[in-house]
Amino acid sequence: MRKISVAVMLFPRFQLLDLSGPADAFGEVKVLSQGECEYEMLTVGTTRGPIKSSSGITINPDRTIFDPCPQFDTVLVPGGLGVFDVLEDSTVLDWLAQQSRSCRRLGAVCNGGFALGAAGLLKDKTVSTHWMDVARMARMFPTARIEPDRIYIKDGGLYTTAGVTAGIDLSLLLIEEDFGKKMALDVAKYLIVYLRRAGGQSQFSPLLEMQADVDTEVAAIQEFILGKLHLEHTVESIAQHFHMSPRNLSRVFRKGSGVSLMAFVNDARIDAARRYLEVSDLALKDIAGRCGFDNSDSLRRLFTRRLDIGPLDYRQRFRSADPAKLLQAKSV
Repeated sequence: MRKISVAVMLFPRFQLLDLSGPADAFGEVKVLSQGECEYEMLTVGTTRGPIKSSSGITINPDRTIFDPCPQFDTVLVPGGLGVFDVLEDSTVLDWLAQQSRSCRRLGAVCNGGFALGAAGLLKDKTVSTHWMDVARMARMFPTARIEPDRIYIKDGGLYTTAGVTAGIDLSLLLIEEDFGKKMALDVAKYLIVYLRRAGGQSQFSPLLEMQADVDTEVAAIQEFILGKLHLEHTVESIAQHFHMSPRNLSRVFRKGSGVSLMAFVNDARIDAARRYLEVSDLALKDIAGRCGFDNSDSLRRLFTRRLDIGPLDYRQRFRSADPAKLLQAKSV
């Protein structure tokens, strides 16, 4: 039997789904393989005694960070509001740093990545996190390269994810790496989820909801971009519109939004294209024109690079069945 050890670090007010989702996915491997391979999943508490999750359900960890621990193959950090309470806990951060040197893989679900950042493990790494925490992560860990439109990202032995359900996507990715695509597919079928969502739609709409406070300079810039996506925007053209220097515009926008100006423009265009694909039957070239792409090939390349799925495949998977929405979209 091939056995892989996985440790999940638990802190007060952790997100329970970040534990239970991966646990169920990993647990199915032993069942589906008929005992030929399995994950040994252990919970490691940051405090002694039972730990209450953010939902109020209490877990008794298998051990704590104060106890001797075996060398784990994979270490995962869940998200949850409680993660911000451990960012200055040197004992927790030292434990994570130590695990990073000995384990094969280190991962975080949702805003669990903040604990990794506080332990110095996000430096020069490409990461993802929950869309609501992008600006905060950018401020706290400026050397991290944050891609907020990705459900999960692998950078070497570091794995990070977006919102809470992305923990299941991460688990399926790890299962595929360990035991092959067929096993990951079988687990996904059993759980009735997509096999590692192809980029997925969960981060995109919220990403553009995450706009600056109203009546601010950055909010005005965002409103201008979103209202005129069909224009050929550049840093220089937007700076000229707002009577700013390109350098000052870039600085002000990143500080107020947590992302670069052109990253926001591209995300806005992808999000608009995604919406058209979901609720209209417009041809790809027409969608490209409305969203500011040079042509359909340009749209296809960026869309596929960002979401790991082609626009036509995306339409087939996520298109709305509401005829009223389709009719409305035709008239936009």
